[in-house]
Amino acid sequence: MIKLGELVMILDLHRQGLSVSAISRQLGIDRKTVRRYMARGLEPPKYKPRVPQPGVIDPFRPYLAERITSFPALTARRLWRELKDRGYRGGYTVLKEAVRELRPPRTPAFEVRFETAPGEQAQVDLAHFEVVFTDEPGVKRIVWLFSMVLGFSRLIWCRFVIHQDLQTVLRCHIAALEALGGAPREILYDRMKTAVVGEDADGLVVYNRGLIDLARHYGFQPRACRPYRPKTKGKVERPFRYIREDFFLAGSFRNLDDLNVQLRHWLDTVANPRVHATTQRIVNETFAEEKPALKPLPLTPYRAVLKLERRVSHEGMVSIGGNLYSVPDTTHRRILDVHAFADEIRIFENGALIATHVPLEGRDQTRLDPAHRKTSLPSRRRSPDGGSFVICRPGDQVARRSLDFYDAVGRRLADQGGI
Repeated sequence: MIKLGELVMILDLHRQGLSVSAISRQLGIDRKTVRRYMARGLEPPKYKPRVPQPGVIDPFRPYLAERITSFPALTARRLWRELKDRGYRGGYTVLKEAVRELRPPRTPAFEVRFETAPGEQAQVDLAHFEVVFTDEPGVKRIVWLFSMVLGFSRLIWCRFVIHQDLQTVLRCHIAALEALGGAPREILYDRMKTAVVGEDADGLVVYNRGLIDLARHYGFQPRACRPYRPKTKGKVERPFRYIREDFFLAGSFRNLDDLNVQLRHWLDTVANPRVHATTQRIVNETFAEEKPALKPLPLTPYRAVLKLERRVSHEGMVSIGGNLYSVPDTTHRRILDVHAFADEIRIFENGALIATHVPLEGRDQTRLDPAHRKTSLPSRRRSPDGGSFVICRPGDQVARRSLDFYDAVGRRLADQGGI
């Protein structure tokens, strides 16, 4: 039997037009052998079946089979310790492969869909998106999609935002509940930092204080889903994929405001009027049944405040949340008190309110109130004699004197050596 390399040479020389005798002389192979392999062509090599060699795990297979049959949930680590006590000297990987072969396959359990009563639950989450706005060609921006989905009707309320900080999340909650016209009895959250701070020593969930205040105001109970249980929030996580594929992909958006305007139109004309694939009902019609079950909105607006201190810049601006807000030119103190509400920013000097602003959604933006820049430049008036100009500021009182008066003052200073 010739080697694979020799077979390839025979076929290659044959394609080049060499005769059998020439190939035989060049390779030193019998002409009959050359002719036979030319007729056979290139075939995969054939090997004799390998005689199985006894493995280090084989003597212990009966014991493993017995233990796994009696206790199917035993771990490979546990069985490894047991075999080591029985004289096994092999590695853990070999044992794990043997356990995988002997363990009966698990039958996947059927999923039980969890449905909620009308007005019982909503689910909230944030999703990461990347977008290039046409107003900023070539600049990739990260935006976050806040989404609230009612559990019974599957109605979606969502909004794109720049930040995922607490104030932004609270503003989105307020806007969503106002749009829905009520609040559910509980809202289910993933363990995002704006909702869940962590766990205490007893393993109980610690929620963000700002979220607790908002929940107390609107009368809902926050509830965090269990870790590593993504199916718990399926009603809100599946719509993220739906929004990304049906609305967001291949879209063109000028800026964040345009993105949200188009999203609102899509929700009103496509997402919420559709027949839901699970409930087989029109979402808006189901929401009409659910809305009376929502808790009514409180009579007073939510006014929780975050108190800060901020330094005034030389341009008369204060930095709040990565954005600049103006203060009046008449401000004297360099350090001001700031009260940041969910929907308003108030700036105080010595306890007196000097400026209010609507919070900016983005970052590195500036909000300048024109009323804060009223100081004008010094005005120029013509003197009464019609000659020179008198430069003065608004409100200045200048006494009018004759030129003889100034001449007398000059002579007196000269006599005293003052000039």
